[in-house]
Amino acid sequence: MDGREERIAREAEALWREVFGRPPDGDADGSAMLDIIMRSIEPKTYERLNRPHLRDAGLVFPRSAANGG
Repeated sequence: MDGREERIAREAEALWREVFGRPPDGDADGSAMLDIIMRSIEPKTYERLNRPHLRDAGLVFPRSAANGG
């Protein structure tokens, strides 16, 4: 495994621990861990800011529970 792949594996393992609260199972490589993580999390909805000085595609933020998100 080269340096790039090792770094991806370390970052994926750290993300796995944050998402699932435990170490990853088995000897999955970084790419496989990232695939599992991305398939298991819920997509977020976003609301757009509408301001006269921003372009239409300006800024987006995750919706809060109070705003229907």
